[in-house]
Amino acid sequence: MSDHQNGLQEDPQWLELKLPHLLFSDTVQGLHATIQSEWDSLRRSACQTAAGRALWKHVIHDPFADLLAGETCLKSFHEKIKNDRLKNARETSGVILAVRTLWFDSKIEAALSSFNGEGQVVLLGAGMDARAYRLSCLKESDVFEVDFPEVLEVKTTLLKAATETIDGHLHPIITAKSLNRVAADIRNNDWLEKLQKSGFVPEKNTVWVLEGILYYLSHSHAMQVLSIIADKCALARTVLLADFMNKPSTTLPNSIFHFYSDWPDHLLPSLGFSHVKLSQLGDPDAHFGLMNDPLNLFNKLRSLPRSVQTHPDDGTPCCRLYLVEASGLPSQSNQ
Repeated sequence: MSDHQNGLQEDPQWLELKLPHLLFSDTVQGLHATIQSEWDSLRRSACQTAAGRALWKHVIHDPFADLLAGETCLKSFHEKIKNDRLKNARETSGVILAVRTLWFDSKIEAALSSFNGEGQVVLLGAGMDARAYRLSCLKESDVFEVDFPEVLEVKTTLLKAATETIDGHLHPIITAKSLNRVAADIRNNDWLEKLQKSGFVPEKNTVWVLEGILYYLSHSHAMQVLSIIADKCALARTVLLADFMNKPSTTLPNSIFHFYSDWPDHLLPSLGFSHVKLSQLGDPDAHFGLMNDPLNLFNKLRSLPRSVQTHPDDGTPCCRLYLVEASGLPSQSNQ
């Protein structure tokens, strides 16, 4: 199998990891040491996501991903990619994350374009997301990043460190109309109130981005978050972008995941969304030229009915990730 088939390119980044000098400043090293020693798996996942974006830079433009990921996560992720290449693996570490990132980027742009004017973008569990600095489609949108206070504090300090470096090409410039960071735990009942106090307007058209977060929540917390967002369909044009795991994905040994939905395209209409589109990895809108091998795991799963939870060939669990776009309008939700 060629590198082209599994989404790789002949890029020296795959062979040798070159870390930016900024990662070795006292401030940045101290912050990432705290992350590794004090943060739990949920909080650290923000840096792991940034590492994946950094190492798939041939398809994802995120100039701050290295800085936000940190040395430890970058080295660990790079080692996995090297091992996959040595094994000539059909699925390379990070390809799911790369496709997921590109899918969310494209759907955010399409949703905002459909608004025909100003909109709001809310990133729940924003982590080390840098879209407010890298997506030009946000130029007329107010962006709200919601996450734990310590995550947002470290993120802000890391980005500030980039502004103080003598290496001028890394200076963060916000491409969004505005950026508001909201310190809140979405498992608590006060996150929406905190969001509104930060300037969020429920009556304005809004894109809600839940990338890589729902399955970390309990069933009750996830349903509560989804219901709150669905309720906004009665007030303004509302677009939800989220990824869902199916049950086998959350029941693997030592899994840290909780919430799942085998049929999110049935669940979301029951909450009040009027239109739902579900994609699987490898589908035409969730491919991006990175899944050309017909025998990779994702294409094999797509050939099976979604109700099948154990692969008939080898008895392994059918672990699926669904990329879901749902929307609603005031007139429709009131019918």
